[in-house]
Amino acid sequence: MNLNVSGHHLDVTPAIRAYISEKLGRVRRHFDHVIDVHVILSVDKLLHKAEVTLRVRGKDIHAECANADLYAAIDLLVDKLDRQVIKQKDKANAKPHDALKHQPGVEP
Repeated sequence: MNLNVSGHHLDVTPAIRAYISEKLGRVRRHFDHVIDVHVILSVDKLLHKAEVTLRVRGKDIHAECANADLYAAIDLLVDKLDRQVIKQKDKANAKPHDALKHQPGVEP
């Protein structure tokens, strides 16, 4: 997994970079096929914004979140991203004939 962290109007310190990589480990636990992660951190007056674009096989997943605290914005961002990755994994693992089993009147 390639991790790219950049900051707009913000210096990305090693502590922030380590915090992001630690939090993205949770996403990696749920989905192994992550190719590339691009994180953009920005500050607009008192609002800290975090955006991430996650490249997985066959799809790009994008999430963004804003908060007054940068670390809280990162936490909320990883929560959103984790939900999206789990949803994508469930879609990829779904079998098309499973939908017919749950319909009334259709026998396998």
